Amino acid sequence: MSNNTSAAADAPQASPAASPSDARERLLEAAEALIYAGGIHATGVDAIVRAAGAARKSFYTWFESKDALVAAALARRDERWMRWFVEGTMRRGRTPRTRLIGMFDVLREWFASEGFHGCAFLNAAGETASPDDPVREVARLHKARLLAFVGEQCAAWAEVVGADRRVAARLARQWLILIDGAIGVALVSGEADAALDARAAGQHLLDALAPRPARLARAPRTRGAVPNKREAARARR
Repeated sequence: MSNNTSAAADAPQASPAASPSDARERLLEAAEALIYAGGIHATGVDAIVRAAGAARKSFYTWFESKDALVAAALARRDERWMRWFVEGTMRRGRTPRTRLIGMFDVLREWFASEGFHGCAFLNAAGETASPDDPVREVARLHKARLLAFVGEQCAAWAEVVGADRRVAARLARQWLILIDGAIGVALVSGEADAALDARAAGQHLLDALAPRPARLARAPRTRGAVPNKREAARARR
């Protein structure tokens, strides 16, 4: 995937079916771009209206408040970001393990793309005080969707290696933390290779959680030696 494709997760893009004169669509595009680059509180309605090339009246026609516009813009971004991330992940491998590890390669290209400003949903949630805020709700929904997709891959991995479903569920939660952690470190440090560190941690995590194969044979014993009961019990495990 090229950097231009990776940048699609950042750059606001109108739906092909949308008309260029669609004021609502242009307001959503402008709001998403400005808020992602500068934050919610630093972006006023007037700036959004100007960037959209729309009349202020059109803003009130479509949205009852700035918060409603921000929530709608984030919901729009969620659809596009998830589609980009899922498609990129599925292209990375044919097995659950390679797809899970490949997620960090997808992220690295995003981190290295022009205009990367971290996770729009974590950024927005950090600017809202109330857990019931509509913006926080959209951010929570996005993380739930991301966790669900990661969970599907973890469940498939668990089935392949013979791991318990509870292990898969725990792995999915830990994998989401690796993803969000990599995003946060890349934003603060400016280092796209934060994704590679998370990738390495993920590989170790998969190896640690995979069930160990039964070991029927132990270290070679002296010929004629008879194993004691404790050794025999260990060998049968």
